[in-house]
Amino acid sequence: MLDIAADLLKALGAGRRLAVATVTTVDGSAPRALGTSMAVDDQGRVLGSISGGCVEGAVYQAAEGVLETGAPVLAEFGFTDGDAFAAGLSCGGRIEVFVHEIATAGARGSLDVRVVNELEATRDGRPAGIAIVVSGRAVGTVIAATASAPEVERDGLDAAAAQRILHELTARVTSGVSGTLDIDCDGEPLRVLFVVASTAPRMIIFGAVDFSAALADASSLLGYHVTVCDARPLFATPQRFPSADEVVVVWPSEYLRQTHTDSRTVICVLTHDEKFDVPLLEEALRLPVAFVGAMASRSTHERRIKALEGAGLSAAQLDRLHSPIGLDIGGSTPQETAVSILAEVIASRTGASGEPLRSRTGPIHRTAEAVRATRP
Repeated sequence: MLDIAADLLKALGAGRRLAVATVTTVDGSAPRALGTSMAVDDQGRVLGSISGGCVEGAVYQAAEGVLETGAPVLAEFGFTDGDAFAAGLSCGGRIEVFVHEIATAGARGSLDVRVVNELEATRDGRPAGIAIVVSGRAVGTVIAATASAPEVERDGLDAAAAQRILHELTARVTSGVSGTLDIDCDGEPLRVLFVVASTAPRMIIFGAVDFSAALADASSLLGYHVTVCDARPLFATPQRFPSADEVVVVWPSEYLRQTHTDSRTVICVLTHDEKFDVPLLEEALRLPVAFVGAMASRSTHERRIKALEGAGLSAAQLDRLHSPIGLDIGGSTPQETAVSILAEVIASRTGASGEPLRSRTGPIHRTAEAVRATRP
């Protein structure tokens, strides 16, 4: 639900009833992630997609049935290639989808105001989370992260189950990881889907150069909150970087010391100037961020490594530096270089090899954990 929050809010605001289909299980080479949603309103309009086109027809029919009866449905598509083809899941994987009705207050399947608040938080780029009971007692119940245990109990859950759901939901909002969990409720198993939305990860680009502008454009398309930083006010202007969320004129290492970073932050150093690069990389490689990369020739890279060693960085810290930055795809223009850099960022995050898919075996769509398990 949260991935189409803005569309849902608009439809609800217009008084529409909707059947929302959410992916609860992904197995094999299914094309969309757990928690992805598609909705059908009472006028037959479709919002979002759960499979890139593979099973939308079957899900649409299931959604029409839910709007007619009000009864939620848990449906499965795929698993074997033959079954997947019959359902339209041409990628050969398996997905399980939970379909339930939502509407404005007072209507059948009406949403708690707290759930609406979570949708609004997601739309506005703030962390949010909901839990959906997909099987067992109170199936179809949607629980907001801001709810209290007594409010959850009124939906037919016992106190222990309510506390467990809210505790798990709070933890998942913090971590930004959606998932399912089986929970006991008065001796009866419940299956609960937790769907969370976190703030956008940061992409901090140092150096107000043409390559930075292209990288800012591409990073924005991938959903990053983009910052461009340079100490030179003549070059670091919003007009030169229209896709960046912010352009700051600060000495790079000083900015990195004072700004917020976390385990999802990507730092790309494109400045080509050792008076900026060395103190900046010294600071960056000591931070628990997702990725630190720097543009460089081979000779520049070697000089930087020696300077960073002299600054006291350990071998493990230096090993975190992706330099020269990017994967070898033969790119040369700023735009092609941006693709190369982001390809390495994604491969680093997922643990993938970066090899052509045709040279690989196994499912195309794999979790990061599954990818790492296949690597030596």
